[in-house]
Amino acid sequence: MKLKSLMTFALVLSLCSGSAFAANAKHKNKDKQLPQGLQMKLDRGGSLPPGWQRKLVRGEILAEPIYSHSEIVIPVDSEGLLTVRVEGKLIRLIQATREIIDIVDLLNR
Repeated sequence: MKLKSLMTFALVLSLCSGSAFAANAKHKNKDKQLPQGLQMKLDRGGSLPPGWQRKLVRGEILAEPIYSHSEIVIPVDSEGLLTVRVEGKLIRLIQATREIIDIVDLLNR
């Protein structure tokens, strides 16, 4: 009887951990690079096109090129959060993962 319940527990545990790994793998793929032309435009001081601006949403990962071109407004606090400015938007994010926590649009207030 104990062997049967132990096997059931192991099966349930393996199913749960498999879905957690799949969700984690999906989350890692969100960190994409900007296309070369857009990267060159940002390097020259240009702005993001509307399609890329719409990708700035809560829960998403702020792309590295956008993060590197942002201006830090509020440095990292004790909780590991910081606020940056990108194209007239204040973005509060987790520094370690660059996950977006909140966005305030300064131009449409």
